[in-house]
Amino acid sequence: MTTTPTTPTTATTPTGAIIRVLIVEDSAADADLMLRALRQAGFEPVYERVETAGAMRAALVGHQWDVVLSDFYLPSFDARAALALRQETAPDVPFIVVSGSVGEDTAVGVMHAGATDYVMKDRLQRLAPAITRAMQAAAVRRESQRLQDQLLHSQRLEAVGRLAGGMAHDFNNVLTAVLGSIELLLLDTPPDRPHREELDIIRDAATRAKDLIRRLLAFSARQVLQPTVLDLNRLVTDIGKMLRRLIGEDVKLENALAPELGAVRVDAGQIEQVLVNLAVNARDAMPKGGNLTIRTADVLVDGKGDPPAPAIPAGRYVLLGVSDSGIGMGDEIRAHLFEPFFTTKPRGKGTGLGLATVYGIVRQSGGYIAVDSAPGRGATFRIYLPRVDAPLDPTGRPGRVRAPAVGSETILLTEDEPLVRTLARKVLELARYRVLVAASGAEALALAERHEGPIHLLLTDVVMPEMSGRELAHRLASLRPDARVLYMSGYADEAIAQHGVLDPGTAFLQKPFTPDGLARKVREVLDQPR
Repeated sequence: MTTTPTTPTTATTPTGAIIRVLIVEDSAADADLMLRALRQAGFEPVYERVETAGAMRAALVGHQWDVVLSDFYLPSFDARAALALRQETAPDVPFIVVSGSVGEDTAVGVMHAGATDYVMKDRLQRLAPAITRAMQAAAVRRESQRLQDQLLHSQRLEAVGRLAGGMAHDFNNVLTAVLGSIELLLLDTPPDRPHREELDIIRDAATRAKDLIRRLLAFSARQVLQPTVLDLNRLVTDIGKMLRRLIGEDVKLENALAPELGAVRVDAGQIEQVLVNLAVNARDAMPKGGNLTIRTADVLVDGKGDPPAPAIPAGRYVLLGVSDSGIGMGDEIRAHLFEPFFTTKPRGKGTGLGLATVYGIVRQSGGYIAVDSAPGRGATFRIYLPRVDAPLDPTGRPGRVRAPAVGSETILLTEDEPLVRTLARKVLELARYRVLVAASGAEALALAERHEGPIHLLLTDVVMPEMSGRELAHRLASLRPDARVLYMSGYADEAIAQHGVLDPGTAFLQKPFTPDGLARKVREVLDQPR
């Protein structure tokens, strides 16, 4: 008894569809019958016929196929060997056995071994539907694998981002103490005194470390953004002069900006950082010069067909594209492109954070990013930012910063990190404030109950053991309703946002801060009208 799988009535063949068929068959006449059956069903087959294992291997390696049709018995090998070769070389290509007559056990065995289907040569009218069904199933598998790979990639980046955010939070506490202490020393050390140069070197190194941490925070999407509604065309035009200095005279910068471009709500400084990082990356990919093009356009994603960027939902977007004519990159590099510390540059020539920063900023801005590139064909980065229907925000320059003023108020300082606590106390006391110091929320509340005079300001870390800064502020409000609150933290991620610290009107100071920055912020909060 022979076995022939049934054919679902839902498998339909598109008329005139081109299909690439590898036929493993020693009989040219039988191969012609298969091709005739396919043409009668509406296919336009592009095919190659092979009879040996070596020829089949060469065909699988050298070309892409939609389906493999194999006789069961051949003079030099059989369908089982052909199936094993397919699984080794092109496992995703459907494999259909087309044979004269074999036993039921043999047919079942080859199906269990991985064959997609089985068709008898005297029933070739079933061949086209079997191929259609097999190709549809293969397409579903490929899409499922693509989505799974995309999910794993996203999870890997998210895990690394959380690690980077946590490291940045801890490191920012250390940098706050280093930068603040150095600047306090510099205030008391004239330029001509011994060791002044060493202090300057330490300060410069700490500042560079601060910038590195800022990039980590951008990648991990854990920094505080200041979004405004703006016109990307204006932003690109304004930053053009700086980009030309960055890329050098041998790289030609061109703008292709769409007229009447839609508005976006983003942090202008962060989008400028995106453009700078992409421009520097493009410059390095064009060591002998070339072309760098920045373009904008309004884009409508309707949800039909392949999305222009991974996981992008339907909606209206503004495209920001950066293209170069450089050396390009292959699939292996593209797969790791946005991972932090991944770089193809020589040791010492790059941190591996440039494109990771771009990814983090775009993600935190609610956007999506895609990359098109191939070796020798340059690279194009396409960023899709949600379009908004809102008037543009004013773009006036900020006013002159006034010098920090000293004060006489009483400040309740609550910080669990000893280095930061000591530094903040010194800075505030130098500014003539009266400082009550606590290492925890419970200690701060006890101080507030015992202190007989007024408390004008609570300066508190956000995330602390046992009691958060937000909870401390709420509980202090019942004891000291007139006290103002200034939060500080090493980063501002979702753990901080859920405490309400990023709500509009909430005073927040990002670590690492300098003594001058702390004094100015404290004075600003104290001087705000109620």
